[in-house]
Amino acid sequence: MTQINVSFRSGFMLRAPGCHWISQAMTAVPDSTRFHLQFLGACGTVTGSRYLVEAAGHRLLVDCGLFQGYKTLRLRNWASFPVDPASLDAVVLTHAHLDHSGYLPRLELQGFHKRVWCTHATASLCRILLPDSGHLLEEEATYAHRVGSSRHSPARPLYTEDDARRSLELMRMVEFEQDFEPVPGMTARFRMQGHILGAAAVTLEFAGTRITFSGDLGRPNDPVMPPPRPLGQTDWIVTEATYGNRLHPAISLEQELHHVLAPVLARGGIAIIPSFAVGRAQMLLHVIAKLQADHRLPDVPVYLNSPMATDVSDLYARHSGLHRLESQDLDAMRRMTIVINSAEESKALNRHRGPMIIVSASGMLTGGRVLHHLIAFSADPRNAIVLCGYQAGGTRGAALVGGARSLRIYGQDVAINAQVIQLTTASAHADANEILAWLHTAEHLPRGVFITHGEPDAADALRVRIKRELGWPAHVPEYLEKVTLQAQRTHDVVA
Repeated sequence: MTQINVSFRSGFMLRAPGCHWISQAMTAVPDSTRFHLQFLGACGTVTGSRYLVEAAGHRLLVDCGLFQGYKTLRLRNWASFPVDPASLDAVVLTHAHLDHSGYLPRLELQGFHKRVWCTHATASLCRILLPDSGHLLEEEATYAHRVGSSRHSPARPLYTEDDARRSLELMRMVEFEQDFEPVPGMTARFRMQGHILGAAAVTLEFAGTRITFSGDLGRPNDPVMPPPRPLGQTDWIVTEATYGNRLHPAISLEQELHHVLAPVLARGGIAIIPSFAVGRAQMLLHVIAKLQADHRLPDVPVYLNSPMATDVSDLYARHSGLHRLESQDLDAMRRMTIVINSAEESKALNRHRGPMIIVSASGMLTGGRVLHHLIAFSADPRNAIVLCGYQAGGTRGAALVGGARSLRIYGQDVAINAQVIQLTTASAHADANEILAWLHTAEHLPRGVFITHGEPDAADALRVRIKRELGWPAHVPEYLEKVTLQAQRTHDVVA
């Protein structure tokens, strides 16, 4: 495949032969075919996925995620939305993770009252995730008011549980591989991506031009989720780059968990596994159940202390066609797992002795019951904190990966004497090779690839590989950058 070189100057994009990066300022496109894309999030970070698509006077938002991690990013959640939410005609969600869906209640509060399109499983998960997010935000505001750490009096949440439940009324469900029309003149289609229940890539087609958003790309050999579907026909691609500069190891999660957990349990320790409640918790419990059934791990108590993860686990039976688990796998997980429901049970768990395993949210230690377990158990060197997924910059999980021996939790410094282990095989995101393999399933040469949802090093590393190995034009957009997807060729600017 021929190498294509593209240069970028003065804030607009120049077109090389065979490539169609178009400067918005340099094109004259009739209103009836105007097709723009603006990056309202997921630039220079793995959070806040939000993409504004404008077509013939209609506005569509692909994903509506929360910014997480560094305070400078989290403050964007409180800032005015870059466009008037009331001017949006629809939202399309690729999946339910909060960095893709969690801003929806706030958008509704600011005047958006149109339809939100998603798959059935995504809607099911959002009914759990969004109210829980609102509840936690209210709890954080109450705590901030009590200790006086907020600039507002009284401290207020970004949105409430009631706000979240109201936003759920906007959802409209669509099957995978079924065409729908989110705005007049545009067709859309969801294609299964693995990753978590209901996760999809979405392809939008307008006036003969197609653009595909990867959402979060799953892995081909995930123990629970199916592999992503082929990319198909598309002119433009917006791909995630969470692991754009890394490769997952060749060993299995089953092998790694055995290697990690067996020594901790043998010394009578407690393995605390901060886990994302959607997808990761279920995968870990499935693999731990297999290891215990095969007598590769001792028959110690395994606690699931996340009401949300418990609710999510129940969805696997309802959406049996969207994952690899059989009914006997789900039954084995239920028999093994001791579910902690109430706050009183959670507090009592902190008085238990090892050996035992605790799976609890949140996965990046940004909140949730797992923080109380850290306070209770992290001072004991016999114990271990087992991180099982990507740790975004600015989170407590990232601090532990960076070697921190103390964490600030609820206003106190908590010593970390426990062993800290980062799993390398538990990710639900494709690595760099797997992203390239998925891109290679495109049925024809795309006009270009936009690389988002990655830290700067990861995004740029993936950009280089796409250009060198696939010969495709690739670009890492900046926050609020706007590009034209369709234009009259006579107005293109040639590099």
